Amino acid sequence: MTVRKEVEEAEKRIRSHIRETPVEHSPYLSKLGNCEVFLKLENTQFSGSFKLRGAMNKLLSLSREEIAQGVVTASSGNHGAAFAYVLKKFHWKGCVYLPETASKAKVETLRLYDTEVRFYGDDCVKSEMFAKAEAEKTGQVFISPYNDLKIIGGQGTVAVELARQLHSMDAVLVPVGGGGLASGMGGYFKSFDSGPKIIGCQPQNSDVMFRSIKAGRILDMPSKPTLSDGTAGGIEKGAITFDICREVVDDFILVSEDEIKDAIRLIVEKHGLLIEGSAALSVASFIKERKRFKNQCVVLILSGAKISVDQLKKVLG
Repeated sequence: MTVRKEVEEAEKRIRSHIRETPVEHSPYLSKLGNCEVFLKLENTQFSGSFKLRGAMNKLLSLSREEIAQGVVTASSGNHGAAFAYVLKKFHWKGCVYLPETASKAKVETLRLYDTEVRFYGDDCVKSEMFAKAEAEKTGQVFISPYNDLKIIGGQGTVAVELARQLHSMDAVLVPVGGGGLASGMGGYFKSFDSGPKIIGCQPQNSDVMFRSIKAGRILDMPSKPTLSDGTAGGIEKGAITFDICREVVDDFILVSEDEIKDAIRLIVEKHGLLIEGSAALSVASFIKERKRFKNQCVVLILSGAKISVDQLKKVLG
């Protein structure tokens, strides 16, 4: 009930500041899977991804004194862009730490918001730990990309919208990195008796949440390069999303880099939509396991739009 309460409070707090993203039926994927498939277009959200929901909710929940001290975050890109979008909108000051491996497209977008950007480490967890330490030194508030109930509550507003937009859902396929989106959506839906199954989608090259849940503890393990840079990297030790995901995610599907590429290409060709690698996880996962969804109503979360021109050229080939 805690997650549902946070989601409902976030819905009231941020509704006037975010876009209710469309749900689009996919005739091609529906026919492919002999079911009904809908795409939740979080790639059309302000700042380019669902991350705006959590960042907006957390920042709007802070006191004037906390905001005046300045705020700090760390992100592989989309959370940073969302954080910077909110700061620019309300004329607040803050700093974003990025791993040195952050995608060029996301860094360029981030700089458009005139927020200070600093780089540290080759992994999002390293950037987070460093940013958190810096915030403690200066007395500033650190805004976690996922390890915060206010962030989770904000991301969960995707589920509130879906409940308004679709009368019935059997399964929702959700990209998973740190687990904020899956925690928020799963925590909200699972608070009702008839909620849909929550299927976590991860790249085989960076399946830390899946392997951690399987092991029963958060693993410190390396990630290989992946097109799904928005979900890549480790999970912060003690992250609250781990226990929530363990409770609310019904199953995981892991996909290869080729499957991610094919999914991006398919969405461009069949729907004329631009999506990033992490957004393609849900599409690739559905295609891979489509037989299990026969005769069901399935929602695929297209989590973000930021893909570099170079990456897109390679994918479209």
